[in-house]
Amino acid sequence: MNLPSEYIKWKDEIQEYAEGYGLDFFETIFELITYEEINYIASYGGFPIRYTHWRFGMQYEELSKSYAYGLSKIYEMVINNDPCYAYLMKSNQMVDQKLVMAHVYAHCDFFKNNMYFSKTNRKMIDNMANHATRVERHIDRYGAENVENFIDACLSIENLIDPHSVFNVSAQDFPDENQAGKKANSHHFRFHSEKEYLESFINPPDVLARKRKEWKDKKDLTEKKIPVEPQQDVLAFLLEYAPLEQWQYDVLSIIRDEAYYFAPQGQTKIMNEGWATYWHSKIMTTKVLSDAEIIDYADHHSGTVAASPGQLNPYRLGVELLKDIEERWNKGKFGKDYDECDDYLEKKSWDKKLGLGREKIFEVRRLYNDVMFIDAFLTPEFVSEHLLFTYAHNATSGHYEISEREFKQVKHKLLQGLTNWGQPFIFVEDGNFLNRGELLLRHRHEGIDLNVNEAKDTLKNLFTIWNRPVNLESILGEKQVRFVFDGQEHTIKNIE
Repeated sequence: MNLPSEYIKWKDEIQEYAEGYGLDFFETIFELITYEEINYIASYGGFPIRYTHWRFGMQYEELSKSYAYGLSKIYEMVINNDPCYAYLMKSNQMVDQKLVMAHVYAHCDFFKNNMYFSKTNRKMIDNMANHATRVERHIDRYGAENVENFIDACLSIENLIDPHSVFNVSAQDFPDENQAGKKANSHHFRFHSEKEYLESFINPPDVLARKRKEWKDKKDLTEKKIPVEPQQDVLAFLLEYAPLEQWQYDVLSIIRDEAYYFAPQGQTKIMNEGWATYWHSKIMTTKVLSDAEIIDYADHHSGTVAASPGQLNPYRLGVELLKDIEERWNKGKFGKDYDECDDYLEKKSWDKKLGLGREKIFEVRRLYNDVMFIDAFLTPEFVSEHLLFTYAHNATSGHYEISEREFKQVKHKLLQGLTNWGQPFIFVEDGNFLNRGELLLRHRHEGIDLNVNEAKDTLKNLFTIWNRPVNLESILGEKQVRFVFDGQEHTIKNIE
């Protein structure tokens, strides 16, 4: 920690206030860095060290230019780790630094206590550095172009996981490269050695990789149906059955591990930002602000929670819905009696003075994700008060316009955009399709057709990993179709 004495004073004071309100977090370490450094770290997803890839450089350029042109500014960044690490930008005013500290402590509380983060790796900073070392080793041995092209293919399907599988006792993570040998041992083509230093001589990696590929090819072709049931975790299936070389297996396992680490952040974006905004507002306005800082704070806070037509601000929706829940449970605006009351004026003035609001929002913070949060607590009154509408593009005017004000449609649209991060559900249906070792995926159609170009690109990248034709069944224009990529060309076949 490289903080000046004034920063340390405010850090300790704000931490004390946060704990006084009942927030419970891991040790939190703040680092004071320049805007170049914060852009660098932000481009790596908040981590100081990650594996080398062009997309991180692209993100760095975007962040740097956006800051230089005054289009955006990073105020806070915090890593889900134990201890938590957070970054403060040197050029920010002290009122901003205090706001960020309060905001960060609430994020750290959420990371530690929300159940969807309970299965995440709490030493991910170390793991990311380890991943970087492993990828660099593969680059040194197999060439930067080969490794980067394979990473490109893996990243294009990094969302094809099952984030809920971590709560399934039978769903175990795949072994890392150090465990891969144990898996290979069960396949009866690895010689056992009591001396670790003899391992590379007795079991040459190239020989093991070739034997493993031969075994998987034979296994894929002889088994009648894999998987037995449709499998949402496509990456896990590929790790188990794709004919990968040892370094490719390691790279894909890294991509999958990191995808599972980041998944809860996507599942709880609205709640997490709402929780942090709620508490930075509470701590700043009741404990920390000086008279001279009020105007600057109000300006910056209002910018954080500002509403824009046609865009969803997770900070605004999250904090306002939490405040609504707190008020409803304080006044008893829930349950059978309240729901069955038909008198508008009586419901508006309803107040049983239960005082359960604070307890309720802590419970919500612990048990819910964004989909559950919206589904359980969004009300017609809230939608009306906060002007939540659905928008559609008007081809005539060229503008987005309000298309729906009705509560059920607004709620449905919100949930549709949040479920599975708004991305299509894809399942592995058969790893030996047509008894030719082809891969068959199925899209669970929920009213929205796949983007044809994106589907084709994804199948092409899947072919890079599977090394055999890849099929994807879906519905396109109300017709059942099968996308096919055989390594040379794309075809779309109608399914009778």
